[in-house]
Amino acid sequence: MTAAASPRVLPCGDTALAVEFGEAIDPAVNACVLALDARVAQGIPGVVETVPTYRSLLVHYDPEQVDFDKLGAQILALAQRPVPATTRTRRWRIPVVYGGEHGIDLEDVAKTLNTTPDEIVARHVAGDYRVAMIGFTPGWSYLSGLTDSLHMPRRQNPRLLTPAGTVSIGGVQTGVQCLAGPSGWHLLGQTAVRTYQLHRDPIFLLEPGDNVTFVSVDAKTFAEQDRAAEAGEFIAEQIAS
Repeated sequence: MTAAASPRVLPCGDTALAVEFGEAIDPAVNACVLALDARVAQGIPGVVETVPTYRSLLVHYDPEQVDFDKLGAQILALAQRPVPATTRTRRWRIPVVYGGEHGIDLEDVAKTLNTTPDEIVARHVAGDYRVAMIGFTPGWSYLSGLTDSLHMPRRQNPRLLTPAGTVSIGGVQTGVQCLAGPSGWHLLGQTAVRTYQLHRDPIFLLEPGDNVTFVSVDAKTFAEQDRAAEAGEFIAEQIAS
């Protein structure tokens, strides 16, 4: 883990600014982003919305209430405060059915990494992950904390369509894809958990800063959980942090 760089504020059009903390996927950098997001959320006049990413925070604002220079100075001052040593976060356990039709890349990943599918699953469920950001499509949760032994380049030829609920790896990340869509990541399995469900409260289940672990389930259990999730149940288990 490396230390985050000194933050810098950049304009993003005339109604937004970005605060950058670094150039890499790194836990220290992301911790700075999420700490600043929490501070801004406490209330700054003129701020409309914030969007945290791995390395930066996008801040949308109303230019009729505050200008770039004033807001930038306020947020830069907040960004330079020390990151709290400990923060209370939610922890989720997400069930996944690995391999077969639910994880069509599992065997190829095992071959590439010179091991067995069972070992790949064991490594993946042993991880302790953190939601670094939400993006790309609604509910798509990008997780940091993937073990080095599962790092591998993304697919050379991305798929135009991958299933809803896919749990995959790409580069140094793992992630939970809520909606069906394109992906260049390697599909290890599938979860019945809906990280995004429009008519549910809350609409988004996971939030940046949440911790996630995975547990392996069989295809029958997945099918049962999928029916329950469609009816609005959370499926993911919130456990003591």
